[in-house]
Amino acid sequence: MRVHADVERCRGHGVCCRLAPEVFALDAGSGRVRVLAERPAPAQAEAVRSAVRRCPTFALEVDDPGSPAPAS
Repeated sequence: MRVHADVERCRGHGVCCRLAPEVFALDAGSGRVRVLAERPAPAQAEAVRSAVRRCPTFALEVDDPGSPAPAS
C-alpha cells in the first residue's frame, strides 16, 4: 500500500488525521495534509482506506495492487 495526497485539493478539514493519525497530519504552515507514512503498516490499512473514502475534497489516494477492495 502506498499513500498519496494532493495538497492542492486539500482544504485542511483534518478528517484523515482523526482517522489515521499515524499516517496523516496537517502541516502547521499551510494547514494542508502531510503524509507521515507513505507506506503505512498493514495494521493501519483499514484506517487509511477509511480516510481516503471520507476525505471531503478527494485529496487522498491509495495504491494497493493485488489487494481486494474493502467491503462497504
